[in-house]
Amino acid sequence: MNDTLISWAAGLLAVLTVAAIVVAVVVREHRRRETAKQRELAQQLALIEAQRHASELAAQRAAAQEAGQRATEREVRQAVERAERQAAAAREAQAREAAARDARLREQAERAAAAEREAAARQAAADEERRLEAERYIAELQAREREIEAAEREAAELAERRQAEEETAALARRRFAELAAAEAARRAADQKAAEAEAEAARAVALKAAQQRAAEQAAAAARAAAAAPKPAPRPRAPEETLVMVADDSKVVRVKTSRLLAQHRYRVVLAEDGAQAAQLIDQEVPLVLITDVEMPHMDGFALTRHVRNHPRAGHIPIIMITSADERLKGAAQEAGVTLVLGKPYAEEALIACIEKAAAMAPATAAV
Repeated sequence: MNDTLISWAAGLLAVLTVAAIVVAVVVREHRRRETAKQRELAQQLALIEAQRHASELAAQRAAAQEAGQRATEREVRQAVERAERQAAAAREAQAREAAARDARLREQAERAAAAEREAAARQAAADEERRLEAERYIAELQAREREIEAAEREAAELAERRQAEEETAALARRRFAELAAAEAARRAADQKAAEAEAEAARAVALKAAQQRAAEQAAAAARAAAAAPKPAPRPRAPEETLVMVADDSKVVRVKTSRLLAQHRYRVVLAEDGAQAAQLIDQEVPLVLITDVEMPHMDGFALTRHVRNHPRAGHIPIIMITSADERLKGAAQEAGVTLVLGKPYAEEALIACIEKAAAMAPATAAV
Protein backbone atom coordinates (compact mmCIF):
# COMPACT_ATOMS: atom_id res chain seq x y z
CA MET A 1 0.00 0.00 0.00
CA ASN A 2 2.81 2.45 0.91
CA ASP A 3 4.73 1.56 -2.25
CA THR A 4 1.64 2.28 -4.32
CA LEU A 5 1.08 5.67 -2.63
CA ILE A 6 4.73 6.62 -3.13
CA SER A 7 4.64 5.62 -6.79
CA TRP A 8 1.40 7.55 -7.24
CA ALA A 9 2.88 10.65 -5.54
CA ALA A 10 6.03 10.44 -7.68
CA GLY A 11 3.90 10.16 -10.85
CA LEU A 12 1.76 13.10 -9.75
CA LEU A 13 4.87 15.15 -9.03
CA ALA A 14 6.26 14.39 -12.49
CA VAL A 15 2.94 15.36 -14.09
CA LEU A 16 2.90 18.65 -12.11
CA THR A 17 6.47 19.38 -13.16
CA VAL A 18 5.70 18.77 -16.83
CA ALA A 19 2.53 20.88 -16.50
CA ALA A 20 4.52 23.77 -14.98
CA ILE A 21 7.06 23.60 -17.80
CA VAL A 22 4.27 23.53 -20.41
CA VAL A 23 2.53 26.49 -18.74
CA ALA A 24 5.79 28.46 -18.74
CA VAL A 25 6.38 27.70 -22.41
CA VAL A 26 2.79 28.66 -23.29
CA VAL A 27 3.13 31.93 -21.34
CA ARG A 28 6.39 32.70 -23.05
CA GLU A 29 4.86 31.93 -26.49
CA HIS A 30 1.87 34.08 -25.64
CA ARG A 31 4.08 36.94 -24.61
CA ARG A 32 6.14 36.49 -27.74
CA ARG A 33 2.99 36.79 -29.84
CA GLU A 34 1.89 39.81 -27.86
CA THR A 35 5.27 41.32 -28.36
CA ALA A 36 5.05 40.62 -32.09
CA LYS A 37 1.71 42.36 -32.21
CA GLN A 38 3.09 45.32 -30.29
CA ARG A 39 6.01 45.42 -32.72
CA GLU A 40 3.66 45.50 -35.69
CA LEU A 41 1.62 48.23 -33.97
CA ALA A 42 4.80 50.15 -33.19
CA GLN A 43 5.84 49.85 -36.81
CA GLN A 44 2.47 51.21 -37.88
CA LEU A 45 2.77 54.01 -35.31
CA ALA A 46 6.31 54.57 -36.37
CA LEU A 47 5.13 54.98 -39.87
CA ILE A 48 2.44 57.37 -38.60
CA GLU A 49 4.29 59.16 -35.81
CA ALA A 50 7.78 59.22 -37.17
CA GLN A 51 11.08 57.60 -37.29
CA ARG A 52 12.12 59.23 -34.06
CA HIS A 53 10.04 56.84 -31.95
CA ALA A 54 11.54 53.77 -33.61
CA SER A 55 14.53 53.59 -31.31
CA GLU A 56 12.45 54.12 -28.15
CA LEU A 57 9.96 51.47 -29.16
CA ALA A 58 12.79 49.09 -29.95
CA ALA A 59 14.30 49.74 -26.50
CA GLN A 60 10.97 49.23 -24.82
CA ARG A 61 10.45 46.08 -26.84
CA ALA A 62 13.84 44.73 -25.77
CA ALA A 63 13.25 45.63 -22.10
CA ALA A 64 9.86 43.93 -22.17
CA GLN A 65 11.35 40.79 -23.75
CA GLU A 66 14.15 40.66 -21.18
CA ALA A 67 11.72 41.14 -18.27
CA GLY A 68 9.43 38.42 -19.64
CA GLN A 69 12.35 36.08 -20.12
CA ARG A 70 13.58 36.70 -16.57
CA ALA A 71 10.07 36.09 -15.19
CA THR A 72 9.77 32.92 -17.21
CA GLU A 73 13.17 31.66 -16.07
CA ARG A 74 12.31 32.51 -12.45
CA GLU A 75 9.04 30.53 -12.66
CA VAL A 76 10.76 27.57 -14.31
CA ARG A 77 13.48 27.65 -11.66
CA GLN A 78 10.89 27.72 -8.87
CA ALA A 79 8.98 24.83 -10.48
CA VAL A 80 12.20 22.82 -10.80
CA GLU A 81 13.10 23.55 -7.16
CA ARG A 82 9.64 22.44 -6.04
CA ALA A 83 9.94 19.28 -8.16
CA GLU A 84 13.38 18.56 -6.68
CA ARG A 85 12.08 19.06 -3.12
CA GLN A 86 9.15 16.76 -3.81
CA ALA A 87 11.43 14.17 -5.44
CA ALA A 88 13.77 14.36 -2.43
CA ALA A 89 10.81 13.90 -0.08
CA ALA A 90 9.64 10.94 -2.18
CA ARG A 91 13.16 9.43 -2.14
CA GLU A 92 13.34 9.91 1.62
CA ALA A 93 9.93 8.24 2.06
CA GLN A 94 11.07 5.38 -0.19
CA ALA A 95 14.25 5.03 1.85
CA ARG A 96 12.28 4.93 5.11
CA GLU A 97 9.89 2.33 3.64
CA ALA A 98 12.82 0.26 2.34
CA ALA A 99 14.47 0.40 5.78
CA ALA A 100 11.22 -0.68 7.43
CA ARG A 101 10.82 -3.48 4.86
CA ASP A 102 14.42 -4.64 5.48
CA ALA A 103 13.76 -4.61 9.23
CA ARG A 104 10.64 -6.71 8.75
CA LEU A 105 12.54 -9.14 6.50
CA ARG A 106 15.36 -9.43 9.06
CA GLU A 107 12.81 -10.07 11.82
CA GLN A 108 11.09 -12.73 9.70
CA ALA A 109 14.44 -14.34 8.89
CA GLU A 110 15.38 -14.38 12.60
CA ARG A 111 12.01 -15.94 13.46
CA ALA A 112 12.45 -18.55 10.71
CA ALA A 113 15.96 -19.34 11.94
CA ALA A 114 14.69 -19.69 15.51
CA ALA A 115 11.89 -21.97 14.29
CA GLU A 116 14.43 -24.07 12.35
CA ARG A 117 16.66 -24.33 15.41
CA GLU A 118 13.68 -25.35 17.55
CA ALA A 119 12.59 -27.94 14.94
CA ALA A 120 16.14 -29.30 14.74
CA ALA A 121 16.26 -29.57 18.53
CA ARG A 122 12.92 -31.43 18.57
CA GLN A 123 14.13 -33.73 15.78
CA ALA A 124 17.36 -34.43 17.65
CA ALA A 125 15.38 -35.21 20.81
CA ALA A 126 13.07 -37.52 18.84
CA ASP A 127 16.08 -39.27 17.24
CA GLU A 128 17.68 -39.71 20.64
CA GLU A 129 14.44 -41.12 22.04
CA ARG A 130 14.17 -43.57 19.12
CA ARG A 131 17.80 -44.61 19.61
CA LEU A 132 17.22 -45.23 23.32
CA GLU A 133 14.04 -47.17 22.51
CA ALA A 134 15.96 -49.31 20.00
CA GLU A 135 18.69 -49.94 22.57
CA ARG A 136 16.06 -50.95 25.15
CA TYR A 137 14.43 -53.28 22.62
CA ILE A 138 17.79 -54.87 21.75
CA ALA A 139 18.59 -55.25 25.46
CA GLU A 140 15.21 -56.93 26.02
CA LEU A 141 15.84 -59.29 23.10
CA GLN A 142 19.28 -60.13 24.44
CA ALA A 143 17.84 -60.73 27.90
CA ARG A 144 15.17 -62.99 26.42
CA GLU A 145 17.80 -64.89 24.46
CA ARG A 146 19.82 -65.34 27.63
CA GLU A 147 16.70 -66.60 29.40
CA ILE A 148 16.08 -69.04 26.55
CA GLU A 149 19.68 -70.22 26.64
CA ALA A 150 19.45 -70.66 30.41
CA ALA A 151 16.23 -72.64 29.99
CA GLU A 152 17.89 -74.78 27.32
CA ARG A 153 20.88 -75.43 29.59
CA GLU A 154 18.58 -76.26 32.49
CA ALA A 155 16.56 -78.62 30.28
CA ALA A 156 19.77 -80.26 29.05
CA GLU A 157 21.02 -80.68 32.62
CA LEU A 158 17.64 -82.13 33.63
CA ALA A 159 17.78 -84.56 30.72
CA GLU A 160 21.33 -85.56 31.65
CA ARG A 161 20.28 -86.12 35.28
CA ARG A 162 17.31 -88.20 34.18
CA GLN A 163 19.49 -90.22 31.83
CA ALA A 164 21.98 -90.83 34.65
CA GLU A 165 19.15 -91.86 36.97
CA GLU A 166 17.78 -94.19 34.33
CA GLU A 167 21.23 -95.72 33.79
CA THR A 168 21.61 -96.15 37.55
CA ALA A 169 18.19 -97.76 37.78
CA ALA A 170 18.99 -100.07 34.85
CA LEU A 171 22.27 -101.07 36.48
CA ALA A 172 20.43 -101.77 39.76
CA ARG A 173 17.86 -103.86 37.92
CA ARG A 174 20.58 -105.87 36.19
CA ARG A 175 22.37 -106.40 39.53
CA PHE A 176 19.12 -107.47 41.18
CA ALA A 177 18.42 -109.87 38.30
CA GLU A 178 21.90 -111.37 38.62
CA LEU A 179 21.44 -111.86 42.37
CA ALA A 180 17.99 -113.34 41.84
CA ALA A 181 19.37 -115.73 39.21
CA ALA A 182 22.20 -116.81 41.54
CA GLU A 183 19.75 -117.36 44.37
CA ALA A 184 17.48 -119.33 42.10
CA ALA A 185 20.39 -121.45 40.90
CA ARG A 186 21.44 -122.16 44.50
CA ARG A 187 17.92 -123.10 45.47
CA ALA A 188 17.62 -125.32 42.42
CA ALA A 189 20.87 -127.08 43.35
CA ASP A 190 19.66 -127.63 46.92
CA GLN A 191 16.37 -128.91 45.65
CA LYS A 192 18.12 -131.29 43.26
CA ALA A 193 20.29 -132.61 46.09
CA ALA A 194 17.24 -133.15 48.27
CA GLU A 195 15.43 -134.83 45.44
CA ALA A 196 18.45 -137.14 44.84
CA GLU A 197 18.34 -138.25 48.46
CA ALA A 198 14.59 -138.79 48.39
CA GLU A 199 12.97 -142.14 48.14
CA ALA A 200 12.28 -143.76 44.76
CA ALA A 201 8.53 -143.53 45.17
CA ARG A 202 8.73 -139.85 45.74
CA ALA A 203 10.84 -139.51 42.58
CA VAL A 204 7.98 -140.93 40.56
CA ALA A 205 5.54 -138.44 42.14
CA LEU A 206 7.99 -135.64 41.53
CA LYS A 207 8.27 -136.55 37.89
CA ALA A 208 4.50 -136.45 37.56
CA ALA A 209 4.38 -133.07 39.26
CA GLN A 210 7.08 -131.78 36.92
CA GLN A 211 5.06 -132.91 33.95
CA ARG A 212 1.99 -131.07 35.26
CA ALA A 213 4.10 -127.97 35.89
CA ALA A 214 5.48 -128.10 32.35
CA GLU A 215 2.02 -128.31 30.96
CA GLN A 216 0.88 -125.35 33.07
CA ALA A 217 3.92 -123.33 31.98
CA ALA A 218 3.24 -124.05 28.33
CA ALA A 219 -0.37 -122.98 28.78
CA ALA A 220 0.74 -119.78 30.53
CA ALA A 221 3.23 -119.07 27.71
CA ARG A 222 0.52 -119.57 25.12
CA ALA A 223 -1.82 -117.28 27.07
CA ALA A 224 0.89 -114.64 27.38
CA ALA A 225 1.60 -114.81 23.65
CA ALA A 226 -2.11 -114.48 22.85
CA ALA A 227 -2.64 -111.53 25.25
CA PRO A 228 -2.34 -107.98 23.68
CA LYS A 229 0.91 -106.15 24.25
CA PRO A 230 0.74 -102.99 26.42
CA ALA A 231 0.75 -99.70 24.54
CA PRO A 232 4.02 -97.77 24.57
CA ARG A 233 4.27 -94.97 27.11
CA PRO A 234 3.59 -91.55 25.50
CA ARG A 235 6.67 -89.38 25.29
CA ALA A 236 6.66 -86.31 27.61
CA PRO A 237 7.49 -82.84 26.17
CA GLU A 238 10.64 -82.72 28.34
CA GLU A 239 11.85 -85.81 26.47
CA THR A 240 11.15 -84.28 23.03
CA LEU A 241 13.97 -82.31 21.36
CA VAL A 242 12.62 -79.98 18.65
CA MET A 243 14.97 -78.27 16.17
CA VAL A 244 13.86 -74.96 14.57
CA ALA A 245 15.71 -73.91 11.37
CA ASP A 246 14.83 -70.39 10.19
CA ASP A 247 16.94 -67.45 9.01
CA SER A 248 14.64 -64.95 10.77
CA LYS A 249 15.78 -64.22 14.33
CA VAL A 250 12.30 -62.97 15.26
CA VAL A 251 10.73 -66.26 14.13
CA ARG A 252 13.35 -68.30 15.99
CA VAL A 253 12.85 -66.37 19.24
CA LYS A 254 9.05 -66.45 18.95
CA THR A 255 8.94 -70.19 18.16
CA SER A 256 11.45 -71.13 20.87
CA ARG A 257 9.47 -69.12 23.43
CA LEU A 258 6.26 -70.92 22.42
CA LEU A 259 7.92 -74.36 22.64
CA ALA A 260 9.52 -73.53 25.98
CA GLN A 261 6.08 -72.60 27.34
CA HIS A 262 4.97 -76.14 26.40
CA ARG A 263 8.12 -77.61 28.09
CA TYR A 264 9.74 -78.85 24.87
CA ARG A 265 13.51 -78.96 24.53
CA VAL A 266 14.55 -76.60 21.75
CA VAL A 267 17.67 -76.18 19.56
CA LEU A 268 17.89 -73.29 17.05
CA ALA A 269 19.62 -73.05 13.65
CA GLU A 270 20.05 -69.93 11.53
CA ASP A 271 19.99 -71.83 8.20
CA GLY A 272 19.99 -75.31 6.71
CA ALA A 273 23.77 -75.71 6.85
CA GLN A 274 23.91 -75.00 10.60
CA ALA A 275 20.94 -77.33 11.15
CA ALA A 276 22.81 -80.14 9.36
CA GLN A 277 25.86 -79.60 11.60
CA LEU A 278 23.72 -79.64 14.77
CA ILE A 279 21.95 -82.85 13.65
CA ASP A 280 25.35 -84.54 13.37
CA GLN A 281 25.96 -83.64 17.03
CA GLU A 282 22.48 -84.57 18.37
CA VAL A 283 19.51 -85.92 16.44
CA PRO A 284 16.23 -84.15 17.32
CA LEU A 285 12.91 -85.92 17.57
CA VAL A 286 11.13 -83.32 15.35
CA LEU A 287 12.56 -80.84 12.80
CA ILE A 288 10.74 -77.56 11.96
CA THR A 289 12.21 -75.78 8.92
CA ASP A 290 11.48 -72.77 6.74
CA VAL A 291 11.61 -72.94 2.93
CA GLU A 292 13.88 -70.04 1.91
CA MET A 293 17.18 -69.88 3.84
CA PRO A 294 20.76 -68.96 2.89
CA HIS A 295 23.47 -71.58 2.26
CA MET A 296 20.95 -74.48 2.36
CA ASP A 297 17.18 -74.07 1.92
CA GLY A 298 14.42 -76.18 3.48
CA PHE A 299 14.19 -78.65 0.57
CA ALA A 300 17.94 -79.33 0.55
CA LEU A 301 17.91 -79.74 4.35
CA THR A 302 15.00 -82.23 4.11
CA ARG A 303 16.85 -84.32 1.50
CA HIS A 304 20.00 -84.21 3.64
CA VAL A 305 18.10 -85.45 6.71
CA ARG A 306 16.37 -88.23 4.73
CA ASN A 307 19.81 -89.50 3.63
CA HIS A 308 21.27 -89.21 7.15
CA PRO A 309 22.13 -92.62 8.66
CA ARG A 310 20.81 -91.71 12.14
CA ALA A 311 18.20 -89.01 11.41
CA GLY A 312 16.48 -90.31 8.28
CA HIS A 313 13.43 -91.43 10.27
CA ILE A 314 12.61 -88.17 12.14
CA PRO A 315 9.38 -86.26 11.27
CA ILE A 316 9.93 -82.95 9.41
CA ILE A 317 7.47 -80.03 9.59
CA MET A 318 7.90 -77.42 6.85
CA ILE A 319 6.48 -73.90 7.24
CA THR A 320 5.49 -72.71 3.76
CA SER A 321 2.92 -70.62 1.91
CA ALA A 322 -0.39 -71.80 0.55
CA ASP A 323 1.14 -72.48 -2.90
CA GLU A 324 0.24 -76.03 -3.94
CA ARG A 325 3.45 -76.34 -5.96
CA LEU A 326 5.54 -75.75 -2.84
CA LYS A 327 3.48 -78.32 -0.94
CA GLY A 328 4.05 -80.86 -3.72
CA ALA A 329 7.78 -80.15 -3.77
CA ALA A 330 7.88 -80.50 0.02
CA GLN A 331 6.22 -83.91 -0.11
CA GLU A 332 8.58 -85.04 -2.87
CA ALA A 333 11.58 -83.97 -0.80
CA GLY A 334 10.35 -86.04 2.15
CA VAL A 335 8.54 -83.54 4.39
CA THR A 336 6.20 -85.22 6.89
CA LEU A 337 3.78 -82.33 7.60
CA VAL A 338 3.29 -78.99 5.81
CA LEU A 339 2.01 -75.99 7.82
CA GLY A 340 0.83 -73.00 5.76
CA LYS A 341 1.47 -69.35 6.62
CA PRO A 342 0.05 -67.63 8.55
CA TYR A 343 -0.59 -70.25 11.22
CA ALA A 344 -1.92 -70.26 14.77
CA GLU A 345 0.32 -71.28 17.66
CA GLU A 346 -2.12 -74.07 18.57
CA ALA A 347 -1.78 -75.47 15.03
CA LEU A 348 2.03 -75.60 15.36
CA ILE A 349 1.84 -77.37 18.75
CA ALA A 350 -0.70 -79.84 17.30
CA CYS A 351 1.64 -80.57 14.37
CA ILE A 352 4.55 -81.17 16.78
CA GLU A 353 2.46 -83.52 18.91
CA LYS A 354 1.32 -85.37 15.79
CA ALA A 355 4.87 -85.61 14.46
CA ALA A 356 6.18 -86.80 17.85
CA ALA A 357 3.50 -89.48 17.91
CA MET A 358 4.61 -90.59 14.41
CA ALA A 359 8.27 -90.89 15.51
CA PRO A 360 9.59 -94.42 16.23
CA ALA A 361 9.81 -95.40 19.90
CA THR A 362 13.56 -96.02 19.56
CA ALA A 363 14.30 -92.64 17.95
CA ALA A 364 17.42 -90.95 19.18
CA VAL A 365 16.94 -87.79 21.22
